[in-house]
Amino acid sequence: MIDAYTPCAFLTSKYVDRGKIMQQLYNSQATKKPTNVSINSDLLSKAKALKINLSATLESALIELVSKKQRELWREENRDTIASYNQLVEEHGAFSDDLRSF
Repeated sequence: MIDAYTPCAFLTSKYVDRGKIMQQLYNSQATKKPTNVSINSDLLSKAKALKINLSATLESALIELVSKKQRELWREENRDTIASYNQLVEEHGAFSDDLRSF
């Protein structure tokens, strides 16, 4: 059984307002590593003509995708605990129910 503090403490340590992650997703100071990727040739030509920085664009897309996948993985790994906590709140209320004035 979990207590009301445990999920709150975990979530507060990782998230701030509107779900922004406080912890760093990756080491932004890590060295860059050259890599080969295969891209549609027409799309590549158009991106180059528009002076789109491919490395920055890929890095940005990977940040979003890695973040999304990590959130999904965390939710799946913690699904049972979250369900247990929600059941506990449904049966007994939240720990702060008596403190609210609304």
